[in-house]
Amino acid sequence: MADNEKNEENCNHECEGCSVENCEGRKGIEKLTTNSTSGFKHTIGIISGKGGVGKSFVTSMLAVYLNREGYKVGILDGDITGPSIPKTFNIHEQATGDGVSLLFPAVTKKGIKIISSNMLLANETDPIIWRGVLVSSLLKQFYTDVLWEQLDYLLIDMPPGTGDVTLTAFQSIPMDGVIIVTSPQDLVSVIVKKAVNMAKQMNIKVLGLVENMSYVECPHCKEKIEIYGKSHAEQVAKDEGITLLGRIPIKVGVSDLIDQGKVEDVNVKEFEDIVKKIKWGIFYD
Repeated sequence: MADNEKNEENCNHECEGCSVENCEGRKGIEKLTTNSTSGFKHTIGIISGKGGVGKSFVTSMLAVYLNREGYKVGILDGDITGPSIPKTFNIHEQATGDGVSLLFPAVTKKGIKIISSNMLLANETDPIIWRGVLVSSLLKQFYTDVLWEQLDYLLIDMPPGTGDVTLTAFQSIPMDGVIIVTSPQDLVSVIVKKAVNMAKQMNIKVLGLVENMSYVECPHCKEKIEIYGKSHAEQVAKDEGITLLGRIPIKVGVSDLIDQGKVEDVNVKEFEDIVKKIKWGIFYD
């Protein structure tokens, strides 16, 4: 029996959750299109091989710094069951719509547009207890059924890992590329390699690697203290043939501002260089 016959025999017809390389049905998945009122010049996914590395923080700061440069920016919070973007931007109201088919994104005080599953709940502390198919479906709806209007950059904050929702996004959403976020730990090379390999298998460009929580700088002597261990980011990036976009330090006061929903007031100068490299990576191979 041929491989494609085996696949068809065992297929549950849920292509969004399928990772079978030689499945003819999977190859035929069409990319999503936006509604007639919306469009994106660039779409970037922010991913991590594991949780707890500050992926949502990096997404938020990239949006803040792109916005400061005058770009129109939106964040699609793709971490459906563990959303954190709204709190970071002090957004607590429910999303509204046109009463027909479109949802309206929230708009931050600086003009960044945001949609998140938390904005669909009566109580923002309620859990979303859904199976993967429903979670993936909502992710796609956030792309197609939100009144984004015209944006220069749409950033998609992915759930951690290489599971079903990330697979759906890679298969369904046209992207310029992804940014991988990691932290300085010995297992980083394995975790990054998983994320890189997934992107390569899905023909998604890796724009680069960001190492978060890389070090603490002493406010007195300016010594860099690597409290989570020596950074391996440069070597890992070299081994995987990707760009090291930057190493983000832990800065006193940043966590307090984020807890207060004041991420747009945060200054981490390293993101200026990261944004420049991302733009270079989009336009030039």
